[in-house]
Amino acid sequence: MPSAPGTPATTDPRAALRAARLYLCTGARRREGDLEQFLDAVLAAGVDVVQLREKHLEAAEELELLQVLAAAAARHGRLHAVNDRADVAATAGAPVLHLGQRDLLPAAARPLVGPATVIGRSTHSPAQFDAAVADADVDYACVGPTWATPTKPGRAATGLELVRHAAASAGATPWFAIGGIDPSTVEQVVDAGARRVVVVRAVTEADDPAGAVAALLRALPGPAAG
Repeated sequence: MPSAPGTPATTDPRAALRAARLYLCTGARRREGDLEQFLDAVLAAGVDVVQLREKHLEAAEELELLQVLAAAAARHGRLHAVNDRADVAATAGAPVLHLGQRDLLPAAARPLVGPATVIGRSTHSPAQFDAAVADADVDYACVGPTWATPTKPGRAATGLELVRHAAASAGATPWFAIGGIDPSTVEQVVDAGARRVVVVRAVTEADDPAGAVAALLRALPGPAAG
């Protein structure tokens, strides 16, 4: 399936990340049994970055699943990402590694994945966001969860104030709002200054995933440029 006109090339993952608007986290979709078809549908609809997020996978199984992500991303000229594990990202040759606050520090991950890999960092407070923006090993940041979400049980919502802080403080660092964002709430984060969002259930649990992607993109300014 060919990529849409204007699709960013993955030969420069940092440029593609800067141009990204919609970042999707998905599990392996074992219950549905449709991971490859699902990826083709959402990537064709306009998802820019797709991350495999499924805890407690053995490394070998995660690497097998990442091959499916990598192939789908390549078919559509998009990016795929590894969550948490620098060793898996390095082995898979993934263009993007995303790190949480309790994961390996970006400075420790960088020698493992190399200089070309895009490294992202989750942030949950203004201080964490400012530290990520100042970190030479961090290429993009995520802020949230804006609203409480079952994908991060026990983590308090940060609200729109953190989105506003990021909009005022990011400078040239790309950043994404995350947490409880769906077609009914995305305009609120856009009004607070977000130009990029990360979603999970809004697409993975939608009856029409491609339609959900289209609805989200209609609400987002774009293409992102800063």
